[in-house]
Amino acid sequence: MSKLKFGLVGAGGIAQAYAQAFSESKCCELVAVADVRPEAAAALAEIVGGKAYGDYKQLADVELDAVIVATPPSTHPEIACFFMDRGTPVLCEKPLCTTVADAEKMLSSAKRNGVLFTMASKFRYCEDVIRAKAIIASGTLGEVLQFENAFTARVDMSKRWNSDAEISGGGVLIDNGTHSVDIIRYFLGGIDSVLVVDAGGTQGLAVDENVKMFARTTGGVTASVDLTWGINKELPNFISIYGSNGTLHIGWRESKYKLTSSPDWTVFGSGYDKTASFKGKIENFGNAIRGKEDLLIKPADALASVQVIDAAYKSMRQDLWQLVVEKAAAAR
Repeated sequence: MSKLKFGLVGAGGIAQAYAQAFSESKCCELVAVADVRPEAAAALAEIVGGKAYGDYKQLADVELDAVIVATPPSTHPEIACFFMDRGTPVLCEKPLCTTVADAEKMLSSAKRNGVLFTMASKFRYCEDVIRAKAIIASGTLGEVLQFENAFTARVDMSKRWNSDAEISGGGVLIDNGTHSVDIIRYFLGGIDSVLVVDAGGTQGLAVDENVKMFARTTGGVTASVDLTWGINKELPNFISIYGSNGTLHIGWRESKYKLTSSPDWTVFGSGYDKTASFKGKIENFGNAIRGKEDLLIKPADALASVQVIDAAYKSMRQDLWQLVVEKAAAAR
């Protein structure tokens, strides 16, 4: 079976990870790259052996099975709807967009045109995360009592679009927090309410840089999230799950769990593999196009991520618990 042909809109930093993932994929290939910076598109296209374009609309004339949108969030609705209105499936990078209204618009376009559409959030495709989900589902750790997630590294964001609210929709809360929301929902189900505290800045940015978030799930579990661009905490784990029968850690280099009845840790994974996670999301999307498997992240999950982050910013502004208003997804 021939490989599915993908186009990529956006040749920024994340595009390099996609290029590496496509080079290792057996079912998908990257054949076209578009970017408003022609030199960036050309450089990436040369790496993957594809063609470069200076305008994403030029990809409409290329024979493609799917398009990945990897531009800043404020541009996602326009670009995604352009391709979906022409019948092309779209895998859109996170954050999906900056407003709930835009998210609903994107899902409506997918439904109206009968095309596959969802958000690309890499951690659901991390092998250790998938294994941990199976361990939790098996009841090995008993009842989940607490859930912790942390993305804590010092990164200079002063000259990056991520810290321009007009383009990004906010700061670390929408940027890394979108991952956090999707991870919590993957393990624990829907989120009912959130409480967010701005812990102050270290880089003088006009957006949130250091944030603490608490989320209550529909199942009654409280999840805590630590997000920062300003402090390098060098934590070994990015997810910790505490159950009535034991503890599980998903780490950057090793993942393990320990039961309360045992003195020993059981190692079940070798940590986070970025290329493998990116390969997982493009191949899951490709296989879904071919009808061979279901999307791991469905449109409803993509919409919920925007709805929860919207509530999170309202909470941060008001310093109060904020209910999450989740409307039914409008796409398959």
